Amino acid sequence: MPVSFADRVVIVTGAGGGLGRTYALDIAGRGGAVVVNDLGCAVDGSGRSREAADKVVAEITAAGGRAVASYDSVATKDGARRIVDTAIDAFGRVDALINNAGNLRNDWFENVREEDRDAVIATHLFGTFNVTQAVWPHMHAQKYGRVVFTSSASGMLGNPMQAGYGMAKAGIVGLMNVLSQEGRPHGILCNAITPNALTRMGEEHAEKMEPGVLEKMAPVMAALGRSMEPVFNAGIVVYLASAACTTTHTIYSQLGGRIARVFIGVTEGWQGPRTHPATADDIAAHIGQIRDATRGSHIPDDLNHEFRIVVGPDV
Repeated sequence: MPVSFADRVVIVTGAGGGLGRTYALDIAGRGGAVVVNDLGCAVDGSGRSREAADKVVAEITAAGGRAVASYDSVATKDGARRIVDTAIDAFGRVDALINNAGNLRNDWFENVREEDRDAVIATHLFGTFNVTQAVWPHMHAQKYGRVVFTSSASGMLGNPMQAGYGMAKAGIVGLMNVLSQEGRPHGILCNAITPNALTRMGEEHAEKMEPGVLEKMAPVMAALGRSMEPVFNAGIVVYLASAACTTTHTIYSQLGGRIARVFIGVTEGWQGPRTHPATADDIAAHIGQIRDATRGSHIPDDLNHEFRIVVGPDV
């Protein structure tokens, strides 16, 4: 059966362009009502106006869909509450939240300014926390919800010039890990996506790269063809926001049209003594075994599961 959003209401933050716009359009085309959230004035000074959200709403309604605009900032608790209130006032409920709003303030680590670091964390990490917390009681009460968290390979794997951004994106995965466990008993499923696309934010990052980097990347970009367009991320994100999604506590990557699971694993490692702590000399002697992933690995479901891996399932 096709993935449907009939009678469902979805909030998409940062939906005035780029990735968020593609999500909003896809969901509306599948029968969902969408709150298109985008700042009235972008915090990065790009000069975007309310027209960004309004244009997406106009696209949706012109095609026969349902949508309303929200211009509030995710970076404050009051703004987050108003975003959710917009959904409740217009459509009476909220079924899914796609945390997509973001900004970039890239620079080499030694040059990162405090105000730039804080602006990135306020939008990505605190913004995700704020809107998810505002929507949580509604999903809890109806025993149903889907929350999509936007992380990044910059946070999971690392990328030069993105210390604040990577820090925030890694923190978002930590939030998803916790909320997936708190939400599961109440029908709230939480997953994360590490999208890849050439967007306005990505172009700004490229402009600050060292000379020669873009030239070296040219063959790779050519091989990717159209697959760096924002719309290539819509399929996995829209699925995760739908009732068809049954996974939780999972990170997915979209890169070049390939969809894959990203996970944090634990090697078999070296079992030290339990009567006294291992010394630094013990670690030095066994570091190869500690790091060796060829003997197998585990993907813990949560902290308790890692305890069971160490002590055995029968304890």
